[in-house]
Amino acid sequence: MRVLLHAYHSYRNIHREDRMTVSQPRNVVLLDLDGTLTKSDPGIIACVIKAFQELGRPVPDDAELHRFIGPAIIESMQRNHIPDDQLERAVAIYREYYTNKAVFDDPNEPGNKVPGRLYNTVYPGIPEQLRRLRAQGYVLAIATCKPEYQAKPICQHFGLDDLVDDIYGASEDNSRLDKDQVIRYGFEKMGFDTARGDRALMVGDRWTDVEGAKACGLACLGCGWGYAEPGELAEHGAYRIIDAVDQLCDAVDDFFTPAR
Repeated sequence: MRVLLHAYHSYRNIHREDRMTVSQPRNVVLLDLDGTLTKSDPGIIACVIKAFQELGRPVPDDAELHRFIGPAIIESMQRNHIPDDQLERAVAIYREYYTNKAVFDDPNEPGNKVPGRLYNTVYPGIPEQLRRLRAQGYVLAIATCKPEYQAKPICQHFGLDDLVDDIYGASEDNSRLDKDQVIRYGFEKMGFDTARGDRALMVGDRWTDVEGAKACGLACLGCGWGYAEPGELAEHGAYRIIDAVDQLCDAVDDFFTPAR
């Protein structure tokens, strides 16, 4: 069995490398994770609350807690008045609950306890949409402000890693923090080349996705099922906003069709 699994993963990795390094122009779809592919607010918010409680600071209200989803966690802590000398501790507490401490009820397996990263569900219909996009030849990559060491195990747990070509995230040391930095890092890793004719589209649910895409010269398809506040995506310049998961593949097709 181990031999078969090794062979399968080797084949999968070779297949991914082929898709990412072909000489022909590629249409690349960059996908945000939280609020775009997964409904992650229960786990993120629960871990934020734990961090504020352990620091002995007032927990933000519900609206502000939901604004933690999207930006880098350290930026949200700063916005909520965590003093500079407590920022490192606040992020460390959050990450410990999010990554390691299995204290939350698993929404997918009642009675099971999981860390915050797995207090999370994939939006219905997302796997089917990703399969359709890959079948149509798109290169799919997750681009998230979540640290990469967190993002990859989450994607593996929910089977999303088998549906995309690669996963790019923030660095643990905060040197790669914002969405534009993650996009540029992903482009470097995949050998993205506009001179060859490569094109890309960002898909995300928050202003951070839109602004990160714009900073890299990309359009952003807004996902109305995520965590944006009313008017947020349009205000920041999303080129189009879709309301339902089952519109994703067709919207991506519409974007890339003129280049075909």
